[in-house]
Amino acid sequence: MKATVLVRLKSEVLDPQGDAVRRALGKLGFEGVKGVRVGKLIEIEMDDAAAGSDLESRLSKMADEMLANPVIEDFEIEV
Repeated sequence: MKATVLVRLKSEVLDPQGDAVRRALGKLGFEGVKGVRVGKLIEIEMDDAAAGSDLESRLSKMADEMLANPVIEDFEIEV
């Protein structure tokens, strides 16, 4: 079983990496890009036997404790 965790900076947190990408896109001739936010996509492969009924809560705990920084980042889980 594969799960995906998408981690993004909270909207109120500045994203200097996203700003650098936006500026670079402009220099490459890609006009009209108003903003860019950079995040992480994490794919987790689980044994079907280990998945169980509490899979979402386990993934949420993984994301909260290790994959994301809950102070500045939000995450979404897709199973």
